[in-house]
Amino acid sequence: MRTISPDQLPINADGSVFHLHLKPEQLADKVVMMGDPERVPVVASRFDSVEFDLQNREFRTITGTYKGKRITALSHGIGCDNLDIVMTELDALANIDLPTRTVKKAFRQLTLVRIGTSGGLQPSCPIGAYVASEISMGMDGLLYFYEGGAKLNNSKLVDKFTQHTRWSKWLAEPYFVRSDDELLNRVGHNMIRGITISACGFYGPQGRQVRLGLANPDQNTLIELFEYNGLKITNYEMESAALAGLAALMGHKAMTACLIIAGRYAGEMNTEYKGSFEGLIGKVLERI
Repeated sequence: MRTISPDQLPINADGSVFHLHLKPEQLADKVVMMGDPERVPVVASRFDSVEFDLQNREFRTITGTYKGKRITALSHGIGCDNLDIVMTELDALANIDLPTRTVKKAFRQLTLVRIGTSGGLQPSCPIGAYVASEISMGMDGLLYFYEGGAKLNNSKLVDKFTQHTRWSKWLAEPYFVRSDDELLNRVGHNMIRGITISACGFYGPQGRQVRLGLANPDQNTLIELFEYNGLKITNYEMESAALAGLAALMGHKAMTACLIIAGRYAGEMNTEYKGSFEGLIGKVLERI
């Protein structure tokens, strides 16, 4: 049995994992995830009871009970690199015996639903709409660092997308991963479905031009026209691909549901979205 060394999995002196500062008993099997730590207490305000509330850096965690379901609300920060940290440490909490640093014999499966804000890329995804990511595309190349990541990827979809968008050889090859089908049907059953792009940045990688010019000014136009097996690319965000990919490799159930706050197709933006986002929170808590 392999023992995982301290440099591979750092553990704090109190027995918590290094970045999240969580202990195994503090993690529920059902996890609602979001980027912004200030959204965590908004989710937890609906809990009937709260067990604890802690924060380290951008990672805030509140575990409690909602209508008889034990749920952890957790912020993961921005970007797929943060999801690499969060997913690895959540899986370690569930499936590594931290005192002995060995893998547990009994596998513990987590159910993870990320809720976020997003930019819509189609006329059918207006501001205020909820989008469930059926397939997520990562720009960052994260999945290729893990054994089995390349096999999990949809190579036919990669080929069609890179040819259609004239994907630069200087960029990481994209990867495409499906959300968990059962979870997608349960949580996202009346939401817009499509392909979500997890961009590796907010500005240039999402086709925004401020002062610097873009290497491919036609990127978003080409993306908006892309279609695969009846699915169009519906929205941009920054984490769903890493969540879906790492969860699939680890054996967990995961999906992302987003509120559209930027109408990229129409060039619109809504920064006053609190009410609509709370509506998404309610749907996810009821359905998780």
